[in-house]
Amino acid sequence: MTRHKQEQDPATDTIEDLGSGVLRTQLPVNFTGLGHVNMYVLLDRNGAAVVDPGMPRRSSYRAVVDRLGRCGLRVRDVHTVIVTHAHPDHFGGAGRLAEESGAALLAHRSFRIPWLRGAEPDVVADDDELGHGVDATAAGLRVPWRAPSDRLPPPGLSRELPAPARRLAFALMQRVMRPPQPTRTLDDGDHLTLCDDEWTVLHTPGHTGDHICLHNPSSGLLLSGDHVLPSITPHISGMEAGADPLDSYFGALRRVAELPTSTKVFPAHGQPFGGLAERVSAILAHHEVRLARLEAIAGEIGAATVTTYTSELFPARHQGLMAESETFAHLEHLRRKGALTVERGEVLRYRLSAPAATR
Repeated sequence: MTRHKQEQDPATDTIEDLGSGVLRTQLPVNFTGLGHVNMYVLLDRNGAAVVDPGMPRRSSYRAVVDRLGRCGLRVRDVHTVIVTHAHPDHFGGAGRLAEESGAALLAHRSFRIPWLRGAEPDVVADDDELGHGVDATAAGLRVPWRAPSDRLPPPGLSRELPAPARRLAFALMQRVMRPPQPTRTLDDGDHLTLCDDEWTVLHTPGHTGDHICLHNPSSGLLLSGDHVLPSITPHISGMEAGADPLDSYFGALRRVAELPTSTKVFPAHGQPFGGLAERVSAILAHHEVRLARLEAIAGEIGAATVTTYTSELFPARHQGLMAESETFAHLEHLRRKGALTVERGEVLRYRLSAPAATR
C-alpha cells in the first residue's frame, strides 16, 4: 500500500501570508501525480513578482488571475515573473502572464527544455512512495534517449514509436509545451530586489540543468523550487544536460544544506518546512541506497541494458520512461566513478568494473 504525500494534495484557493512580503498561493496541477504547484507572490511597493505561475492551460491561467485577485492584485500589478526551472508546471503560465502584464520574465541563462525531443515528466516517486510516474508507452510518447555529453549511444529503449508517429508526437508536445523566452537571464550569485529586499540567485542543477533557488539572507527564506521537496525525492533525469546530473545534484544539495539552520524552505510543491540540512541528508541517503542497489544488481545479472536494470530496481507499478531515465542517471554516475563499465553498441550494457588486479 502506498502512502499519500503532501505534494499530491489538491490545490486550494487559500492565500497564505508567509511573512516578509511573501504570499503562497496554489494552482491546480494534474501532472505526474502532483496535485498543485505553489505560486509565490512577492509583494513590494511597486506591485509584485510572481514565481512559477503554473501549467500551460487556460484553466490554470484563470487560476493565476484568480489567485492574484485574492491577493488584492491585478495582472497589470505584476512587474516580474520568475521561473525556477524548465518544467511546464512551472513555466506554463509565465509567457502569457509576462505578456499581459508587461512584466520582465526571468530564468537561468541555461533555461531550456531537455525533452523537446522527448517526453520527460517532472518528479518521480521513491520505491516506497506512490507510483505516479507516467507510463510514456501507454501515452504514446515512448522516445529514444538523448545521449549524455560524451555522446554515448542511446541505451535503446524498447517499444519506440515508428519515426513518423514519433515526430508528430514531438511536434504536438513542442507546440503545447513551448517555453517562454526570458527577457533577462540569471546567473548564480546574481542579486534581485524582491519584497523590497535583496535576494540571491542560487544555481542548483540536478533536477534540471537550469534550476535555480532564491534565497533571502535577511529573512532566512529559501524558495527551493523542486530542488528540495518536503516528502518526495525530485526526479534526476538521465536525459538532462551535463556530464553527470546526479553528481551535480549532490553538490547543489550540499550547498543549500550549508545555509543557516533557521532557514525556512518554501518548496514548489507541498508545505513550507524547516530542517533543511536534515531533509538534504535524507535525500542524499535515498540516492546512496539506490546506487548501492544498482551495484548489487550488476553483480547479480552481469552486463545488462538500462531497461533491464530498471526492471530490477523499480517495482512494476513504477515502470516507464521516468524510471528508466532515473536509472540511466544513476548508472552513468557509477560509470563515471569507476564502479561500472559500459559496452558500447547499438544498446548500452552496463556491468561491474573488473578488479584492478585483473584489468
